[in-house]
Amino acid sequence: MTTSVFPPGPKARYPLEFLVRFGNDRIGFLEEMASFGDVSHIAFNNTHMYLLNHPDMIRDLLVTNHRMFSKSRALKVAQRLLGQGLLTSEGDYHLRQRRLVQPAFHRQRMGGYAEVMANYAARTADRWQDGAQVNMAQEMMRLTLAIVGKTLFDADVEDEAPQIGEALTESLHAVNRLLLPGGPTMEKLPLPANRRAEEARQVLNDAVYRIIQERRASGHDRGDLLSMLLEARDEEHDGSQMTDEQVRDEAMTLFLAGHETTANALIWTWYLLAQNPAEERRLHAELDQQLAGRLPTIDDLPNLPYTRMVLSEVMRLFPPAYVVGRQPIEDYEVRGWVIPAGSTVFASQYVMHRDPRYWYDAERFDPLRWTADEIAKRPKFSYFPFSAGPRNCIGESFAWTEGILALATLAQRWRARLMPGLAVALEPMITLRPKHAIEMTLHRR
Repeated sequence: MTTSVFPPGPKARYPLEFLVRFGNDRIGFLEEMASFGDVSHIAFNNTHMYLLNHPDMIRDLLVTNHRMFSKSRALKVAQRLLGQGLLTSEGDYHLRQRRLVQPAFHRQRMGGYAEVMANYAARTADRWQDGAQVNMAQEMMRLTLAIVGKTLFDADVEDEAPQIGEALTESLHAVNRLLLPGGPTMEKLPLPANRRAEEARQVLNDAVYRIIQERRASGHDRGDLLSMLLEARDEEHDGSQMTDEQVRDEAMTLFLAGHETTANALIWTWYLLAQNPAEERRLHAELDQQLAGRLPTIDDLPNLPYTRMVLSEVMRLFPPAYVVGRQPIEDYEVRGWVIPAGSTVFASQYVMHRDPRYWYDAERFDPLRWTADEIAKRPKFSYFPFSAGPRNCIGESFAWTEGILALATLAQRWRARLMPGLAVALEPMITLRPKHAIEMTLHRR
């Protein structure tokens, strides 16, 4: 057994090189680590980081041996924004909260959610104008924020979407800064960025606490997630209800996860369709044949296989969650290497989803990778956009339903084209966002 030698990995050429690159080119850094093999390693700032880049290792990390790991430092830092929500909590508390939230995502509730999703997408389609130039990133963020507000909290936040969206963006930047060495120290300084972050947190807290307090005051059970959270009791322990702070943490987590990830998937969908007209035409043909201009419903999902293939391929190339991090609770052995307890272990969806060992012509957008025959040829964990195991995304079915119905509703009536000379770059924060505005011109079909 190898105990004293680290796996191969990039070597720093100058002091703080890894810090600079991790801050400026996180995706490129992960890709370089993967080039050293299925297990790679770097060390900087007294931290040892390992990347696991094989489907079997990802299965063991997230499923088979999940009890040997805790969440990564990144999500512990994210507690500054999300509190002890599902994304960041651990252990028994996480399991209790997941049990309380799970019924909101049961299949029988999806029909009602689906109607809201299609109707809000139709409102966006009605608002768009032929020949107009839009920032598609803002458009999709606004749409998905309105959907999650209405479906999960029965709150109409569409008018507030720009302010809430800006506050979420500012908060994500603050979390990103905290991840850098020296970040916690910088947070204590009287810097403009820190003031903006505090103001953003206040905007988000005000919005969420207002919704909670209005619902408590009404005493009305509307059958949505918020009512479920307010009424739920921890029957396995003291029978207590959640405090406003606990409800806030779950609401904030679902605001972020429920709108941010789907919005990013839809943004990248418009971007890729604009560059792949043959695939766009095939999508339009399916929508025209199956829907004939009407709004889609949840019953249409099985009849829109190519629409789902498009989204599957988008999330292969631009997975909203692009990296998963864990920390081993005890020493963990993989391929003869011992990863010490307390190290940081990564598996990257972005890197794995483009690995040519599992994906032919890996950089090309090809929704036909998602036929049943093609799926059967690949290892299961070569694709894991919603993570896997006990901590997989609780809202996966919600996200698929929202993505398919929103895309079907909008693409029936509109196509979009990138503005000439548009520079598109990645901004990997908690999710994989575009760094700049995605300026597109709308064309009525």
